[in-house]
Amino acid sequence: MDTAPYRDRMGESLNPTLLERVSRALRPDFTRTVVARHIAAGFLVVLAGIVALRPDPAGAVQSVAVALRDLSPGASLTADDIRLEKRSAATLPDGAHTDLSIIGTTLAGPVRRGEVITDARVLNPRLAGLSAGPDARVVPLHLADAAVLDLIRTGDVVDILGAASTDTEARPKVVATNAVVVLVSPKPKTLGASNERVVLVALPAPAAHTLAGATLVQTVTVTIH
Repeated sequence: MDTAPYRDRMGESLNPTLLERVSRALRPDFTRTVVARHIAAGFLVVLAGIVALRPDPAGAVQSVAVALRDLSPGASLTADDIRLEKRSAATLPDGAHTDLSIIGTTLAGPVRRGEVITDARVLNPRLAGLSAGPDARVVPLHLADAAVLDLIRTGDVVDILGAASTDTEARPKVVATNAVVVLVSPKPKTLGASNERVVLVALPAPAAHTLAGATLVQTVTVTIH
């Protein structure tokens, strides 16, 4: 009697031994492998389509005000000084101006050609807040010695001293401390022009009010930190 095990068309036993079952389980299944590859390929195609349709943040652009030439502090911005240009939104600095409403405002610091104009570059309430904290105020000062104006720059921290202008023997007193310079007016460009240059400093509101009142009756100067 033939006791050989029955085999299917693929030559595999229909009544496999334990060893044959283990061998068959460990052997790769060609059909399963092909199906898995097709599924993986389909998934990658779908994923590529999603990535292609998703907006690229790095490609977003924004119109911003840009300087057309080098500009000096104290200059009043005109339509010949700035224009709108499209720049990558990912590279824009905080506070960038997105329109030309700043035409007519005064620059608080030097600006290079091609530089994006921000709120820290023009005189406005925002600049005072950036310099001296919330609720800050800007106070204009006429210094007793105008030559000092050539030594201080935007961003310098100064103390203000005052003395009664009518009393030649009055001892100077500190009127305000830790004021931040936000603008030094430029020298006049023409002969005979008024040389009434000023320095604008930012201080918290109470100190600014005290300083502004003192300048009405005192001659002031500054010491630089």
